[in-house]
Amino acid sequence: MTTRHVKRSITSLALTFALLCALSAGADVKKGDTFPDLAGFKLEGKLPDNLKGKVMLVDFWASWCEPCKQSFPAMEELHKKYADKGLVIIAVNVDEERKDMDEFLKKNKATFAILRDAAQKLVEKTGVATMPSAFLVDAAGKVRFVHTGFQGENTKKEYEQEIEGLLKKQP
Repeated sequence: MTTRHVKRSITSLALTFALLCALSAGADVKKGDTFPDLAGFKLEGKLPDNLKGKVMLVDFWASWCEPCKQSFPAMEELHKKYADKGLVIIAVNVDEERKDMDEFLKKNKATFAILRDAAQKLVEKTGVATMPSAFLVDAAGKVRFVHTGFQGENTKKEYEQEIEGLLKKQP
């Protein structure tokens, strides 16, 4: 291999590495970050009207996820308890096939918003790797709490405490 080929290979590797770093930059949403605007992700389903100034629980789930089956009744209770006080729950499905989501929803009824991220763009932007994963977002759009997994009553109690605290701080 000539020196020119070596230089070209090194340059190519450096450019590839730089591109990968650029693509992954900002891909994880963390506590304190502004949560991405859901309207910009072409999610299947209807977003709730006027999310501005609302406390949001954005939950990522999949039909094959056993803890998701436990989290749905808890989120339904939270929705019924806090929706009138300013909480919006948005459950974002990540299944590849819509029929899988539909089958899950037949067995796990929900009155909160259900959307589907078929293109996996929001999942990619937020850096979600575990199902379920949830972001609790304050009225200003900042992520205040991040939850991975669902540990039954313990997680539900954490949600309640965090939601109540955020609702008290609403303008």
